[in-house]
Amino acid sequence: MMTQHPALVKGHVAVITGAASGIGLATAKAFAGMGLCVLVDLEGDQLAAAALEVAALSASGDTDVVAIGTDVSKLDELEALERAVIQRFGRVHVLMNNAGIQPGSSLFGPQANWDNVLAVNLMGVIHGTRAFGPGMIAHNDPALIINTGSKQGITTPPGDPAYNVAKAGVKAFTE
Repeated sequence: MMTQHPALVKGHVAVITGAASGIGLATAKAFAGMGLCVLVDLEGDQLAAAALEVAALSASGDTDVVAIGTDVSKLDELEALERAVIQRFGRVHVLMNNAGIQPGSSLFGPQANWDNVLAVNLMGVIHGTRAFGPGMIAHNDPALIINTGSKQGITTPPGDPAYNVAKAGVKAFTE
């Protein structure tokens, strides 16, 4: 039997990176009815559309749902995001480090692919945790950090070594 974490209650603030699509958007939709939801992704139409979709599921509409464009590969942007969320909502109860990319890589392929995947998929998780974690601990309310991994971080199949390394790093960092 699974119990609900005490941080997942109505009125608590959830920050979800990679929220414009996929797992992040599905999570934002699930959290929308529980309270305040901050959708984080790269600035653009996809993030704006996701925010409208999530706000439509929230009892308070766009009062409880906000989209903030942020590049998780940049620590300064995550620190600015944390300040903006605290200024607007006072505290964060759930952080879901979910943003991820998979442009494909090969052992001897372009360095840019390696740099981009590691910057978003691994450092985005580390930056998010380090930016939000201290405040989440300090407020003494129940809080939760969720880091989205992948079976590829465990099984490390051939075909995309940068992604495998990044997701294995997320597993190690989380543990």
